[in-house]
Amino acid sequence: MGNTIPVVSFLTVLKNASRILKNPLPFHHENFEKHGNIFRVQLGFGHSVLFTRDAGLARHTLQKQHRNYYKSPLQSKDLAKYIGEGLLTANGEKWLKQRRLIQPAFHKKKLEEIIGTIQSVIREELSRILPDKTIEVFPLMSDLAFKVVAKSLFSYIDTGNTISRLQYITQAAQKTLIKEIRQPYKRWWFYLSGKTRNTLKLTQEARDILNSIIEERKNSDSSYNDLLDMLLESRYDDGSAMDNEQLIDEILILFTAGHETTSNALTFTLLLLALHPEIQEKVYNEVSGSTERISAMELVAKYQYTKQCIEESMRLYPPAYFSDRVAINDDQYDSMMLKKGTTILISFFEIHRHASLWDAPSTFNPDRFDPSIDKKEYSDWYFPFGAGPRMCIGNNFAMSEMILTISEVIKKYKVTTELKEVKIQPLITLKPLESGLKFTKR
Repeated sequence: MGNTIPVVSFLTVLKNASRILKNPLPFHHENFEKHGNIFRVQLGFGHSVLFTRDAGLARHTLQKQHRNYYKSPLQSKDLAKYIGEGLLTANGEKWLKQRRLIQPAFHKKKLEEIIGTIQSVIREELSRILPDKTIEVFPLMSDLAFKVVAKSLFSYIDTGNTISRLQYITQAAQKTLIKEIRQPYKRWWFYLSGKTRNTLKLTQEARDILNSIIEERKNSDSSYNDLLDMLLESRYDDGSAMDNEQLIDEILILFTAGHETTSNALTFTLLLLALHPEIQEKVYNEVSGSTERISAMELVAKYQYTKQCIEESMRLYPPAYFSDRVAINDDQYDSMMLKKGTTILISFFEIHRHASLWDAPSTFNPDRFDPSIDKKEYSDWYFPFGAGPRMCIGNNFAMSEMILTISEVIKKYKVTTELKEVKIQPLITLKPLESGLKFTKR
């Protein structure tokens, strides 16, 4: 089968360059429908990428044979130059060392300690909703998720514009990176025009801001019991602590990965609930009782149907909608030979909508995730947080934050929209293109 993988030529890519830059997903979908679950795309200069929506190959590379696959230069070099070399972008021993060090900070017990903080930030941010007016909800969710990360990370009370500045820099770096990734043949221009240099200057500013926060904390006698305290107290096997540079890398990655994906998922969930009032009503019935004596952690456990709505939203619109790996040795999957150096791009978006895996795949149906259904039915082709050892470290944190946010919104407001469908904008993560919603007090 090695030579029979269908090929999409570089000429076809060039012909479709402008629509790929705008939104590559329809182009990918056409090729999957035409060529099947695996095809090769030629990128010019002798480079090519294997595209797949084969859930078995996804498990093979991310889980079963994960030691044989590294993250591609797309993440380990291109993304790393803007956000550093940490959990998301490192490979091999460096990644393993960092994962072992940071994992305890995301233990469920630690989440219990900071969930009250998360809840208070959510309530404060949601108080900014203007009732009976159509507002773009994505910026609101973006601010909310960014502040949740900032407050959980370093108990930050923003007196100036530090947090919004960090937020601006994070988003600016992403815009530059997207152009570099989707138009690799223009990289020389991004360098010569100063675009790349300007973005690197911005990210250095973010590093300086974080460095001063870290130094301030190191010189403080107070204990905040937040993620920064935990990271500062963490020790490698040899007893040493993370240096400031590594700590900044990890914080930038937690900011980028932690706020971005959550704000996308929250917006998509609210849009879907607005488009399906009968499902929204079921959520309201679940969350409308009195919760005065119930802790935030107990609420998260209690709101099962709300959780199912978020899970279904992340099936249809997975914020991390693709992942990539490079084979570091020759490998074989079924009868297909995967040569050392092969780059594989896994489309979670396509796997989550595959007609042979899901019943009515384009329908929003939270009942698919009813706990009474055997989880094994879908766990092999459901990747909202990735899979294997590199699965998102903050998945419990994110899910708790989303359940608390959605329940808080639906408890207080009926959410409606004039939009007829959900439109998407695939950048580094999958974003909503429009998010006009109206909140009417219940």
